[in-house]
Amino acid sequence: MSDGPAPVVVIRKKARHGGHHGGAWKVAYADFVTAMMALFIVLWLMNSSDKIRKAISAYFRDPSGSGRQVGSSSAGSGESIALNKDNMAYLKDRLEQALKRSPDFERLKNYVQMSVTGEGLRVELLESETGTFFESGSAIPSGGARDLITTLAQELGRLPNDVLIEGHTDSRPFSHHATGGNAYSNWELSADRANAARRLMEGGGLRTGQVTQVRGFADHQLRDREHPEAAANRRISVIVRYQDTVGAPDSAAPERDHSAPPASH
Repeated sequence: MSDGPAPVVVIRKKARHGGHHGGAWKVAYADFVTAMMALFIVLWLMNSSDKIRKAISAYFRDPSGSGRQVGSSSAGSGESIALNKDNMAYLKDRLEQALKRSPDFERLKNYVQMSVTGEGLRVELLESETGTFFESGSAIPSGGARDLITTLAQELGRLPNDVLIEGHTDSRPFSHHATGGNAYSNWELSADRANAARRLMEGGGLRTGQVTQVRGFADHQLRDREHPEAAANRRISVIVRYQDTVGAPDSAAPERDHSAPPASH
């Protein structure tokens, strides 16, 4: 073995100058943005009304809309949410999803209209020329109408909101004389159809006393004023009133004895 000095080993390390292009900072930045977004949401919720917070909470508990978290029923299966002007659009979306599960929805969907109005959420069941929900001159609901109205009642029965039901006809004048000489006209027909819908809804899911008024308007509130005899003027309207609405309309159409023969309309 040589007694000379040991060889010198030199190890060269290459410096990495591109470290600032790595992905670690992106992860940290994404975490920061997520935390800030969560903070803003919390601050917004803290300043929202209690009813909006409940609606949002119900959505996250049941985002598919298949459960019974919204509203209340006789079985007490869900948390009650009062629908007001701030969250009535939430009910509109929920009803649309529920009605899509009705067996005849695809056939009837073009004749169901929903709109948020000054009185509440209005659900309109419009007639076609051949009759969609009621045959001409009849106050007996069709099979498809029964299924759809029952589905509607099941959803609305979970809410604390009052419900109004209206019947409307077109302007085609007629008068049919019933037994005893009494005239059966558009007034009676509109009220009878509204009451037929009421009986279906009360038997299908509405709470006792939830329907506060039944109105028959005949042809005095046309939907299509430019075409007063259009089929769309013949309709049933179900109004879900805002929970914070004070007072009620003055008049309601009384229920009639359906022993009178139907009008030919």
